[in-house]
Amino acid sequence: MADETRKRTQETANTAAVLVTSGTGKTGRRVVERLTARGVPVRVGSRRGEVPFDWADESGWEAALSGMEAAYVAYAPDLGAPGAPGAMTAFGEVARRCGVRRLVLLSGRGEPEAEAAEEALRAAAGDAELTVLRSAFFTQNFSEGALLGPVRAGVLAFPAGDTAEPFVDADDLADVVVRVLCGEGGAGRVHELTGPRALTFTEVAAELTAATGREVRYAALTGAEYGEMLVGYGVPEAEAAFLAELFTTLLDGHNAAVTDGVKRVLGRDPKPFAAFAAEAARDSAWDA
Repeated sequence: MADETRKRTQETANTAAVLVTSGTGKTGRRVVERLTARGVPVRVGSRRGEVPFDWADESGWEAALSGMEAAYVAYAPDLGAPGAPGAMTAFGEVARRCGVRRLVLLSGRGEPEAEAAEEALRAAAGDAELTVLRSAFFTQNFSEGALLGPVRAGVLAFPAGDTAEPFVDADDLADVVVRVLCGEGGAGRVHELTGPRALTFTEVAAELTAATGREVRYAALTGAEYGEMLVGYGVPEAEAAFLAELFTTLLDGHNAAVTDGVKRVLGRDPKPFAAFAAEAARDSAWDA
């Protein structure tokens, strides 16, 4: 045990500094918190950061990557979005010039477009060690993301049909990211990260009903209906069309299988959806 502790301490010390892109987002802020707790120097990549970083403005990337040994790459709006491969090529080239040695990329499961962006980063980053984390949908989408409002309203309207999805907890993903960034295992590979069980949205609604103590039901939409709903909420038509196509493609059943990716990296099982929902309810996530 003492030898393992010394090894982890040394490996953490070897990570001189880490840039966390989208550092105030759902996964980025969790990664920042964990690295900071370990004493790893962190640069928070955000538009309002001390060294500003904006995925829409390449001019600030070199300053943000300068002096960094590693980076967590969480591309916004989505790695499967149009323009992502070009952004990954540009980011990889800057990272290579700045001498970044380790990259951990957040990707999506079963997304050919995202895989093209992964390859673009791999090709541009040169000798940098690249770890790709292909993640299932986050459980936190229901507590701090786009589905927070619908849960509070009691109706989950989404184009998922009766397809099951093995939702993964963002805290588990952040633990994986930090372990890889700190050189503690799993680096240089492609990992598919899921929760321990696949749930349909109807089953999710039942779990949320149990956790919140008030009814939450699932209302199935077609992709077209979902896109129209988003436009009605003020989402630009192009973005609404992209999201509708993305969700209907991802939720056609090809991503329903559960993987052991979290356990292989962390040595423990991922958090069940019911445990996430109970914790979020205790933290008043769905209070009006």
